[in-house]
Amino acid sequence: MEAVAVFVDGRGSTEIAKELRVSVRSVQRWRRSWREAGQDAVRSRGPVSRPKLNDRLFAVLEEELAKGPVAHGWPDQLWTLARIRTLIGRRFHKSMTLSGISQMLRRRGWSHQVPARRAAERDEAAVAGWVKEVWPHLEPPRRRSGPGSSSRTRPDSR
Repeated sequence: MEAVAVFVDGRGSTEIAKELRVSVRSVQRWRRSWREAGQDAVRSRGPVSRPKLNDRLFAVLEEELAKGPVAHGWPDQLWTLARIRTLIGRRFHKSMTLSGISQMLRRRGWSHQVPARRAAERDEAAVAGWVKEVWPHLEPPRRRSGPGSSSRTRPDSR
């Protein structure tokens, strides 16, 4: 409905194109279609292609991802888009781009997660104590700001 209101309100194609972030030619084509066939001509028809993995196959993919990368032959527990692409190719015999996989996962509620790189043996209490006790003695004292001179031979002279 918003697109129809945009066409009716009398604004120019350039203004509409700028607001919708599309080309002026696209706005002109949409306007002509709307005049000839009405509102149904400019209604969205959905995505151009069907998704590579339907709901049933995506559920299987989620089960495979839940098993972890080690179960599929990788040496660590880190899923990357390239590994997921390989898994999709092996399991479903389908080829997808990395950006296509990323978009598919985001649409289904998955998000990027970067693992914290911390040692398993890390002692948080010891780190906090070191930062509080040792670090201040290692850091050089800061110079105070105040009047001074850029001359090396006559400091603080004016």
